[in-house]
Amino acid sequence: MITSLTRTALGAVILASFTLAATQANAANDRFKKVLDRGKLVVGVKADYKPWGFRDSSGKLVGMEIDMAQDVADALGVTLELVPVQSSNRMQFLQQGKIDLMIATMSDKANRRKVVGIPQPNYYTSGTNVLAKKGMVSSWADLKGKPVCGKQGAFYNKQVSKKYGAKIIAFVGNAEAKQALRDGKCVAWVYDDSSIMADLASGQYDDYEMPMMTEDDNPWALAVPLDELDGIWGNFMSGMIYNWHSSGRLIELEKKWGIQTTQFVVDMNKRFEPYEAN
Repeated sequence: MITSLTRTALGAVILASFTLAATQANAANDRFKKVLDRGKLVVGVKADYKPWGFRDSSGKLVGMEIDMAQDVADALGVTLELVPVQSSNRMQFLQQGKIDLMIATMSDKANRRKVVGIPQPNYYTSGTNVLAKKGMVSSWADLKGKPVCGKQGAFYNKQVSKKYGAKIIAFVGNAEAKQALRDGKCVAWVYDDSSIMADLASGQYDDYEMPMMTEDDNPWALAVPLDELDGIWGNFMSGMIYNWHSSGRLIELEKKWGIQTTQFVVDMNKRFEPYEAN
């Protein structure tokens, strides 16, 4: 749902986007025009990453990023079609025209910016954190000299070992690492906080928590076709992201989907809050 504040601000951004795009002869607007002409927006989303994108008991795609996709469709006044994507094909689907927009837990990387258009600002982040039994640890310093489960090759291991003196026990896969945590072989499992939050939302870890403040933030990006980044579509989506932050919509969605509040979203809300709210 788009608030009245968001609609007002978004209208101004849309107008500015059209004005800017009109001066940029090299910016394509084909995909954006296609969305409006057919009256439907096709968005690539995750179907297996709860609570950002997953199927409910009826098979319907739901989640935080699905709600964000609906916000975009509502702002455009078109219907929404969701297409499940995976990390291995999400950029290709956008390049091939199978989707118009991608909101699928993608990290913002320099090499990806050469393939798809990434509007700014970023809408979310993930980073290093731990999953532990409730009350087991409360600060990063609590890990010093203690066994912490990790996945072989994950950069989180080095970070926590070097910075906080944890004794990393590395396993081939996350399933093995988390089972070792359940078996009491480690005081915590270190990994990406978005994955940990997905586990906590699954209902299988009710006696566990993510007690630390996330470190080493890695920004997430949504994407439009590369050749439309500087056109109407890219500028429109920049406006959407700005308003998600400014209105507190992302904070609202985190609460709705049981996601532990992220400092990045709180900070961005304060950074972009309307002048009259200061």
